Amino acid sequence: MVSRRLFLQSCAAAAVAAASPVRNAWAANAPGVTDTEIKIGQTFPYSGPASGYGAIARAEAAYFKMINEKGGVNGRKLNLISLDDGYSPAKTVEQTRRLIEQEGVAFTFQSFGGFTNLAVRTYLNANKAPQLFVSAGADQIDDPDHFPWTIGFNPATSTEGRIYTKHILATKADAKIGVLYQNDQLGKTFLAGVRDALGDQHAGMLVKEVSYEVAEPTVDSQVVTLQGAGVDALIIAATSKPAAQAIRKVYDLGWTPERYLFFGAASIAGTLKPAGLEKSKGLITAGYLKDPTVPTWQDDPGFKEWAAFATKYMSPADVREGTAVYGFTTAATMVHVLEQCGDDLSRENILRQALAIKDLELPMLSPGIKINTAPDNYFLIRQLQLARFNGEMWEPFGELISG
Repeated sequence: MVSRRLFLQSCAAAAVAAASPVRNAWAANAPGVTDTEIKIGQTFPYSGPASGYGAIARAEAAYFKMINEKGGVNGRKLNLISLDDGYSPAKTVEQTRRLIEQEGVAFTFQSFGGFTNLAVRTYLNANKAPQLFVSAGADQIDDPDHFPWTIGFNPATSTEGRIYTKHILATKADAKIGVLYQNDQLGKTFLAGVRDALGDQHAGMLVKEVSYEVAEPTVDSQVVTLQGAGVDALIIAATSKPAAQAIRKVYDLGWTPERYLFFGAASIAGTLKPAGLEKSKGLITAGYLKDPTVPTWQDDPGFKEWAAFATKYMSPADVREGTAVYGFTTAATMVHVLEQCGDDLSRENILRQALAIKDLELPMLSPGIKINTAPDNYFLIRQLQLARFNGEMWEPFGELISG
């Protein structure tokens, strides 16, 4: 069993923490919390078919390290325990139980994957352990009536599917649409968004939908099938590795459909470079973060804050890595919530504050995008910006879209 433990701590401010009788009282009633630390759990695919997303976890660990060096959150250091689940639901269950029952974490944060998070959602909610800001956009995650302890971070994948479909309807009214999708909650909810946007009136425009399994070594045959169906507007609802394979195969076939790419696979380093930058030219995606490769951001104060952080705490390659920007942003959101908690770090208050975020602006969010939550709003990101890849970077276009 492969695992990785990221223990982030320093001794500064420990005396201040110990001096507070209020903290002592709350620490006694809050799992994973002591006078000097907050223990946080996470499962992540350091191995397996989604291991390319590791920059997210590296950025989150680095951000917490930075916070700890500054004295922590209200005098407590952040101890992140991040375990490998290989992008396998069975392993996610095993590792999550370890985090709760053996490591005694206060909550889980940013565990990766739709079907992996859904596999442990019932368990975490039964234990009233906050499952915070999961790194997934499966629509099923937004179910506060049945699972009030689970909060997603990403936009709903059905929303992204609707946005691409509406763009096709607006720009190519006679399109023949095809969808390549991962055969799980990610792909199925994405496909549901496409169908919803088409409605009965345009349902016939969806001429082919083809799925793939996470364990499949290649999606080449699926791409050939989509081409054979006459598709001229292709939506790729896939994670990085199969998305890169699809982009490369489309180009190598000499096939030239308009191509739309799932935002979660829009990393230049993780997807487009493996596929080939020239082969990726013209792709369209929808995002909510500043692209660290776009020159126009170089003088932006938020970008400068990101660059200073990444230069000090991460590898040179990660400074230009979009998934690392995502991890930087999610970690900043988590720290904001913990700061709002003050000395009440009970699980109930952590959840309460996670659902009380008001117009939070962060350095690398796209202009105009703010994070808001409420007891009836369990998705943090509900606005997206279309962008087209020009062979070197993503170029935003059009208006900010709310969904």
